[in-house]
Amino acid sequence: MNYWLYLPNSRAENLPLVVMLHGCQQTATQFAQGTRMNLMAEEVGHAVVYPQQLLSSHPQRCWKWYDRDTQHGGGDVPTIVGIVHRVMTQYPVDRSRIYIAGISAGAGMANIVALNHPHLFAAVGLHSGPVFGAGHNTLGALSVMKNGAPGMRPDLAVQEILQRHPEFPGMPAILLQGEGDGVVHPINQAQLMRQSLQLNRLAGLAKITHKPRGRGGSRNAHQLHEFYEGRKPILRVVQIEQLEHAWSGGDPALSFNQRAGPDASRMMLEFFRHHQRV
Repeated sequence: MNYWLYLPNSRAENLPLVVMLHGCQQTATQFAQGTRMNLMAEEVGHAVVYPQQLLSSHPQRCWKWYDRDTQHGGGDVPTIVGIVHRVMTQYPVDRSRIYIAGISAGAGMANIVALNHPHLFAAVGLHSGPVFGAGHNTLGALSVMKNGAPGMRPDLAVQEILQRHPEFPGMPAILLQGEGDGVVHPINQAQLMRQSLQLNRLAGLAKITHKPRGRGGSRNAHQLHEFYEGRKPILRVVQIEQLEHAWSGGDPALSFNQRAGPDASRMMLEFFRHHQRV
């Protein structure tokens, strides 16, 4: 599996590392350009690594987030984790500040990798991602994307993770979703939020903030639902009006990116800075 690595010019010691997983019909370099993540990473001094799905694995470079073996930590999961370990050994990466993010199928895969290796990753960022633990074949995946997971399946998937990892340390998450997404229906975000509340043992009401539309359409109106432990945000849910299946605040010269904010890359890095593994 090929991957691309971005290192900030500062080349400081103890660099935080963000793993970025592209969506279907994207390459790693297109994802880097579209999200502008390297520009953000340069600003804050992060390294970023972009694994790229093989065409031989899927003709549209989709990560197989719906595959049962992959959900249990098999499939491409060990390869992605192996890339992370290679980067960690070759460059001055802070092993307590490793994060993983993605869009669509890449978000589904990022979530799977994080939940199966919860002591490696300090937080996860999911943009327009499917709920975890459902699908199990191509037709099932399409149903999840349109309708979410059926019945109690989201809760059973969480129970399965906790059974495999009895000392699960929690997984802080930022979840971004366009309310106009016709590819991955927003019900998936609602189910991901439910799963995250259970995985992070969060109780109580969310802090809800409404952000209005920006001047000249520079930013879509959006709502934040935030859950805290003390003053630390553990779960941040961003519901973005009018956004379709695209990276919010991305480069519109590439598919699956929308210029209007909020800036998803900036929001993810800002959320990640609150978290590290002890």
